[in-house]
Amino acid sequence: MKDAVQLDELDFALLDAMHADPKAGVLELSRRIKVARATVQARVRKLEESGIIAGYEPHIDISAAGFDVQAFVTLETAQGALDSVTSELESIPGVLEAFATTGSGDILCRVAAQSHLGLQQTLIDLNKSSVVARSTSVMVLSVIVPYRSMPLLRTLDRRGSAKAPAYRATDQHVDR
Repeated sequence: MKDAVQLDELDFALLDAMHADPKAGVLELSRRIKVARATVQARVRKLEESGIIAGYEPHIDISAAGFDVQAFVTLETAQGALDSVTSELESIPGVLEAFATTGSGDILCRVAAQSHLGLQQTLIDLNKSSVVARSTSVMVLSVIVPYRSMPLLRTLDRRGSAKAPAYRATDQHVDR
């Protein structure tokens, strides 16, 4: 397990600005948080290399794309079958995410489909696996809290101060 990267106020300001406008470039980010462009570039590189910034994919709303039917599916699998079930889950387009879990099930999947019939087919595909012993599904009615990370990051201790002298922390935060 890697050591956690220590974030300071400037890192948080940069992450907030990137969440507020994901398409903003380095120059625009430097203007918004009032630090030099080179400082922003160095901080972004540090955040990328540490894995805190994991990518720059567009956030796709699958409901807006026509996949309104979503469910969470708990799979109980044969012991030691995690590797083989992983490739099977990746081959099913309706599986958005899958997590190895503790508790009564072994894997929790988030799945989506265009219709209830499409969801039924995805569930059938999941249960065709020779390593899936049982599945249980729970339908999503609506999203109450969308995926977000900044409120959790803000609970971290902020070590040291920002090294950029012109930077001034603000109380303006954007939660996502």
